[in-house]
Amino acid sequence: MATIVAFHAHPDDEVLLTGGTVARFADEGHRVIIVAACDGEVWASPDHGHGRRLEELRASAAILGADQAVHLGYADSGYGPVLFEDPPGRTRFARADVEEAAGKLAALLRDEHADLLLSYDPQGGYGHRDHVRVHRVGARAAELAGVRVVEATVRRELAARFARVLFLLSLVTRHRLDEMRSYGMPQSAITHRIDVRGYAAQKRAALTAHHTPLSGRGRSARLFVRWLGCLCRYSGSSVGRSGSPNQGGRTGDLVACGQTTALRQPD
Repeated sequence: MATIVAFHAHPDDEVLLTGGTVARFADEGHRVIIVAACDGEVWASPDHGHGRRLEELRASAAILGADQAVHLGYADSGYGPVLFEDPPGRTRFARADVEEAAGKLAALLRDEHADLLLSYDPQGGYGHRDHVRVHRVGARAAELAGVRVVEATVRRELAARFARVLFLLSLVTRHRLDEMRSYGMPQSAITHRIDVRGYAAQKRAALTAHHTPLSGRGRSARLFVRWLGCLCRYSGSSVGRSGSPNQGGRTGDLVACGQTTALRQPD
């Protein structure tokens, strides 16, 4: 059996982007380690003290069947035009030195004898600065450790249709429609697919472990709940791309072409 490291930006991304894939890998006997670059906290608040998001990550990982969840050591960079100063004693991931962060991840890949790294596509799915940094750090770490990498993404054609609906319903205000139409990767770039329909209930359960985004009172929290409903309904279809020049390896049969979750081979 193989060891797979799933590298994500924030707590809850492990479910939203690869929850079904992680659950399937674990169910089929593979050892899965989830690594979160950020602690998920732009600023710790009195209600949501420092470390709460990481506790939720560990609970989610256990539900998905992952062996463990690890924090790479960085703070959340937040979303929007302003990159705030670093919180005391922590560095925002967007400011992290790529070589330094990749070195940390590569060391973990070596120590755990990883066979496969799950990461993000070049634009991090939708352009979030931490997600883009995950791609850069993940690609470099895989190169340093000599590990095959598969990058999660969304199918651009499907994302564009959802984007139009979100705009018509006035559910999105911080993204432009023309930007959202370029999120993810085109269908022609997808190289692998994984059927995860049998793990929808497990994915829903793992999402509920993330109480912090679910219990928020702002517009983004309400949108998260709506998005959660859509994700649970369509959780049998998720996409990504492979980032290695060689598609082989002990997990090659688990990401075989023609199934239901997609992964792309890089150019």
